[in-house]
This record gives sequence, C-alpha cells and structure tokens, in this order.
Amino acid sequence: MNQNTSSSTVANSTLYPLAHTASQSTHDIEVQRVLRNTYALLAMTLLFSAAVASVAVAWRLPSPGLILTLVGYFGLLFAIHKMQNSAWALPAVFALTGFMGYTLGPLLTHYLAVPGGSQTVGMALGATGVTFLALSAYALTSRKDFSFMGSFLFMGMVIAMLAGLAAMFFDMPALSLAVSAMVALLSAGLILFETSQIVNGGERNYVLATVSLFVSVFNLFTSLLALFGVGGNSE
Repeated sequence: MNQNTSSSTVANSTLYPLAHTASQSTHDIEVQRVLRNTYALLAMTLLFSAAVASVAVAWRLPSPGLILTLVGYFGLLFAIHKMQNSAWALPAVFALTGFMGYTLGPLLTHYLAVPGGSQTVGMALGATGVTFLALSAYALTSRKDFSFMGSFLFMGMVIAMLAGLAAMFFDMPALSLAVSAMVALLSAGLILFETSQIVNGGERNYVLATVSLFVSVFNLFTSLLALFGVGGNSE
C-alpha cells in the first residue's frame, strides 16, 4: 500500500510539470499565431487605407460629412463584430479601413494646401510610426498586463468623442486642440492595452485585434496631425 502511494506521488510530480509545460507551449503557439496574423493583416489594411486616402487626395474627393462618417464607421464596426468568425470578416475589415482612408483624404488635402503642410503630414506620420513601434515593442518584450487600463481608456474615448462633437458644433478651437491631445494620449494607451491583450491571451481573434490596433493608429495619426498643424500655423 505504501509502495503504491509512493509510486503515485512520484508519477503525479512528474506528470503535472509536463502537463503545465505542454499547456504553456500551446498558449505560446496560439499567441504567436494571433500576433503573426494580426500584424500581417494590419500591414495590409494600413497600405490599403493609405492607397484610398491617396486617391481621395489626388481626385480631391469631398468630405463625407459628420453624419455619414459616424454611420459608416460604427455600422462597419458593428458588422465586423457580428461577422468576426465568418468568411465575411476580412472583406468587412477592408471596407472599414478603406472607408477610414477615404475620410482621411479630404483632411490631408486641407493640410497639404497650406504652407508647410507636407512637413506637418510627414511629422505626424513619422511620430505615429515611431510611437506605435516603441509601444508595441515594449508590450511584447515586457509582457506586462495592461488590462487594468481598459475601462479608463474606454471612458476616456467616450468623453473625448463627446467633447470633440461639442468643439465642432460650438466652434471652440481651444477645446478641439485639447481633445486632440487627449485622443493622442488615449490612443497610445490603447496600443499598449491591445498588444498586451494579445500577448497575455486576452484576445484570440486576430480580426478584432487588427481593427482595434488600426483604429488606435488612425486616431493617433489624426490627433498628431491636428496638434502639429496648429504648431505649424503659429510659426
């Protein structure tokens, strides 16, 4: 009886570490898969959105307006969440990112038409790229869990959106500038949060991960564009 108990204890002490190692290996493989697919799709959507924005600038396409922009953005975002596990998810992602590229076109046309506008766009683009790479690298290498930031960042974005609408309707440039700074900081936080979610297994759907990172990068770029544009105009 004692021999059986002893044998069972030895077997369990040997089996459990092996099971834990296998589970950890499976988790790491899944994380790597999501990361690989997310960054591949993110690169393709960024290029596609940039191409659409370039066409909008070249053809001087008009702005779709606030109502159409909000309906198109939230409508396509809702469709992606509904179809996240279907074959239609990828076309929906490209529809959203292409639409966002189209809305960016008139904004770029405006900045490129003013003195020093090309430098402003270049600075915003460079700062966005450096910020994204630095924050992503930090989240990937440190593997810290930033999930505690989720509620704060979500509420911050809601407040920023409402404040932005108020600044637009009541024509308040100072408030608009403050909102741009706020959105830039929140977008940086969201990049950390979303990358951490993938690394720590909180996000297993690369389609949703891609959309989240794309929107954060897009908001970071447009916010920096507004901030640098004000600085450029004041010179």
